[in-house]
Amino acid sequence: MLSFALTVASTFDGERFVPIEAGPESKFYAELKPISDRFDPEALAVNGLDRERLTLEGQDPAAAMRAAEQWVRERAGDARPVLVAYPVAFDWSFLYWYFVRYAASSPFGFSSCLDIRTLYQARALTTFDASGRDSMPPVLRPGRHHTHHALDDALEQGELFNNLFAWALSQQRSSFTQRHLEYDYSGPSWLKPLLDPLSTSHGFD
Repeated sequence: MLSFALTVASTFDGERFVPIEAGPESKFYAELKPISDRFDPEALAVNGLDRERLTLEGQDPAAAMRAAEQWVRERAGDARPVLVAYPVAFDWSFLYWYFVRYAASSPFGFSSCLDIRTLYQARALTTFDASGRDSMPPVLRPGRHHTHHALDDALEQGELFNNLFAWALSQQRSSFTQRHLEYDYSGPSWLKPLLDPLSTSHGFD
């Protein structure tokens, strides 16, 4: 891992959902010294990072991960921090290993994570293959461009999560049990009953 970023996307206490405006205090970014000579050339080409420069200028991984752990714990306070990502399996595997290896512990524990794609799939009642960003209604997608820069991507994923979570909360017209019993899934027909409030306000169905 040569770089990573964390942003505070929102807070939720079970009743009140509050998206957080992106600002200096809600963002953490670090570029790290390589810890190995092994790397994926294709991944390096995508992220555009210079390994030789980072060998000289990158942060020491131990210092960076300890700073990141402290940053998360300070932002979370008494609340439980949850890492959300798209896909969380990719980001979690690297971050958790680095936290445990270089900071002794992870501020997210061993399981406080949520996958954004899974959130959409569970709410939209669609298949995994039809749950990617390109399959989501345009109004739910983030307005930010996907640059493959860690901080840009963290902000983009935070926006996507906030959109999806706000959408999920807006559908609380009846209990899950009632929806489950009344809903007869038959392929694409899921879209209109599940998105009815959203389609009315944003003009899609």
